[in-house]
Amino acid sequence: MIKILGIILTIGGAIALVMGILGIFGSIALMLSPWALAIIGFIFFISGISLIKRRKDTEDIQAEKKA
Repeated sequence: MIKILGIILTIGGAIALVMGILGIFGSIALMLSPWALAIIGFIFFISGISLIKRRKDTEDIQAEKKA
């Protein structure tokens, strides 16, 4: 479950980061502030990557308790 959340955060953060960067350089017109979108995208991307790398999944924890 934790890995799924990490993947969702990573993909969503990457999309927001790309849209924010494109908005900053003027390639795409956004309704939101492109700086805010880029910062939030960066935060989500980093948190998603760290969840994928550092956390054990709930199934792994349950398997360790049984052993």
